[in-house]
Amino acid sequence: MEGLALLADPSDARRWLLTGPDPALVSAMNAYLGYLADRNYSPRTVRTYGYGLLAFARWLRTAGLSVDEVRTSDVLDFLSACRQETIKGRPGPNVLDLNGQRRDRLAPASINLRLAAVTGLYEYLAMSEPGRSSPIPKGRPSSWFAHGERSGLLAHTKRRPAPRSRLRVRTPRRLPRALDAVEVTRLLGGLRTHRDLAMAGLMLYCGLRSCEVLALQVTDVDIGGRWLTVHGKGGKDRRVPLDLDVAAVLNAYLLTERPDGDHAALFLVAKGPTRGQPLTPAGLRTIFRYHRATSGVPAGAPHALRHTFGTALAEAGVDLAVMQALLGHAHVDTTARYIHLAPTHVKAEYDAARSRQRQTH
Repeated sequence: MEGLALLADPSDARRWLLTGPDPALVSAMNAYLGYLADRNYSPRTVRTYGYGLLAFARWLRTAGLSVDEVRTSDVLDFLSACRQETIKGRPGPNVLDLNGQRRDRLAPASINLRLAAVTGLYEYLAMSEPGRSSPIPKGRPSSWFAHGERSGLLAHTKRRPAPRSRLRVRTPRRLPRALDAVEVTRLLGGLRTHRDLAMAGLMLYCGLRSCEVLALQVTDVDIGGRWLTVHGKGGKDRRVPLDLDVAAVLNAYLLTERPDGDHAALFLVAKGPTRGQPLTPAGLRTIFRYHRATSGVPAGAPHALRHTFGTALAEAGVDLAVMQALLGHAHVDTTARYIHLAPTHVKAEYDAARSRQRQTH
């Protein structure tokens, strides 16, 4: 809605602020975003929550409600409004995706991001005012535990199940899409600079996320020792072995292509008015969008390269704990998805197990 917007705080790059003609409508939301920044949430996470609250603020303004007046029924009405919202610029209602869902509607994951922001807002307000009741409906306590927590050596660390919010849309759980050998060859064959080859190689052969590639600094790369210091999600650092071929490409980039400057970032813009500035997420997406089109590999998105790395580890029979450490996953359940992406490996293990069964009978 006109007048409401999310802007970066000019006094602190880590903070985001909602602005609009009604300061009272967004004051609690801005206090919550400031609380997230104070808890050292990443600026990207704060911005994501900010856009979720921006959608909520626009809906509140349309409904004529304030943050304090919201009841459970209003929250459910907001959920329904999110389900019915259409996205400008998308194909009309006659275009469906492979799962039969309309392409002009918000994805379930996008709706859940908004609902998580609203849930967090009212949890923050309830914490600030202990006598205040939250309009967010509560569900059954979570029964999820990390491996070994339910019993075994880590049973003494078992957490008390926390109540979950019922304000959530069911999302399909799809397997990650990995590239095959032909697609990898075509995509890498279209990359012409050492910089682009190095970025693709770090995702494809070292398993880095695109944001981790952009966060690398020159001092994080030990080409001689072939190690990387990776700054992962949630401020979690890890050490990752550097592939020999990628190390050679990185060395060539540093010696021949990287613009001179004072920036510590490893990957810089090579041309144009921003030459020498750190490469941005939008710039990286533009690079890969161009190369996907020229190479004829539409699935060659940056994260697909990381999925290809995880799949290769699973096919090689690498231990799950090692895979988890290399990929930087917080939970081994996320890593286990890659086992399903390696049907040849799974089938070989199945055949071996059946052979052992036959020998015992």
